[in-house]
Amino acid sequence: MASTFVNWLRSPAAREYFFSTHFWGPVANWGLPLAALADLKKDEEVISGAMTTALVSYSMVFMRFAWRVQPRNYLLFACHATNATAQSVQLGRFANYWYGGGKEARDSKKTVAEKVVEATQ
Repeated sequence: MASTFVNWLRSPAAREYFFSTHFWGPVANWGLPLAALADLKKDEEVISGAMTTALVSYSMVFMRFAWRVQPRNYLLFACHATNATAQSVQLGRFANYWYGGGKEARDSKKTVAEKVVEATQ
């Protein structure tokens, strides 16, 4: 298996692939899912529901594109599948925080001192 891959790497087909938009487009797009994965630890209050919905939709469209284009672009598909998954988790966190009682639960756990500091800001 390894020798087959090494042989392919040395072939003109590999050079053609690595110098094409079929490769560099998905590589450049990986910034989106990496940022989304990093944002999973951020406070729910800063999540934009509209932007997160747009990003889920965008990634779903491009997942379909990557699957339908010939030859299939698996790298682009994986990039957008990762982004759609991470953004869907973010959308769930957003909905839970603003509409599922998450904000109220967090506020009820705050101490009196934290509430006073928050009110003076």
